[in-house]
Amino acid sequence: MTVHSYRTDVSWSGSTGAGYRVYSRTHTGAATETGEPLTLSADPAFRGDPAHPSPEGLLVLSASSCQLLAFLAVAARAGVDVLDYRDTADATMDDAVAPVGIGVIHLRPVITVRAGTDHARVAELVHQGHEECYIANSLRTQVLVTPEIVDG
Repeated sequence: MTVHSYRTDVSWSGSTGAGYRVYSRTHTGAATETGEPLTLSADPAFRGDPAHPSPEGLLVLSASSCQLLAFLAVAARAGVDVLDYRDTADATMDDAVAPVGIGVIHLRPVITVRAGTDHARVAELVHQGHEECYIANSLRTQVLVTPEIVDG
């Protein structure tokens, strides 16, 4: 068995002395794999800068990216020729529900496969990819995957 470790660096500086309404939510974060910093902020609903991604958006992006990678891996191992994969994912967070958190992440990939590929088999592989997705397996939030499979 191998244990995989991940580390990130996050930094912010400024002052919260003037109260909640005034301090900057903009900060940087970097995954040690790349070392390249990414400028982040809070969701605009929480006084963040809409020009930068929020942790909530990055959570949805992580779930979508992980599903893509897990599906491509199982499809490749199964010998299925996937030509294109595009996902428009969304999630909601209801402040009225305690504790506040992302309710459901809904992934809607449109998957293009070589003409003549068995779409039912591809749907099974999407499900298998979901079962193997590390991010979905790490969340208490439900991740739904509703694929559309088309011939290329």
